[in-house]
Amino acid sequence: MGKEQRSFKVKRAAAGMGLGLFAMRTIKKGEFIVEYQGELISAVEAETRSTRYLFEIDDDYTIDGSTRDNIARYMNHLCEPNVEAEIEAGEIRFYALRDIQAGEELGYDYGKEYVDAFIKPHGCKCLQCS
Repeated sequence: MGKEQRSFKVKRAAAGMGLGLFAMRTIKKGEFIVEYQGELISAVEAETRSTRYLFEIDDDYTIDGSTRDNIARYMNHLCEPNVEAEIEAGEIRFYALRDIQAGEELGYDYGKEYVDAFIKPHGCKCLQCS
């Protein structure tokens, strides 16, 4: 976690977006950024949780990343993402889609289902849509 803490900073994002995760240094295209961490739960259990920090691994398992120790939870949705999630051996790992400059907000596409349910009703507030 030491290198991750030096690489990122959690701070206020664009208006209406709450906190966000920002690069503290240049990140190269394809570089590993951070792992989404939390409690591994069944898909059935995920249906009973009232948090928005659920990240589905597959049809059977989900990670509940609601703990504040999960720095990846601070990445906001971006309609033009600079980060992508890859599921590798049951882990959710984020990689840079392009070179990212120091000070730039890190974000990924949360996916149609999440966007339709939670973002679209209020309007997207990401930098590309503002």
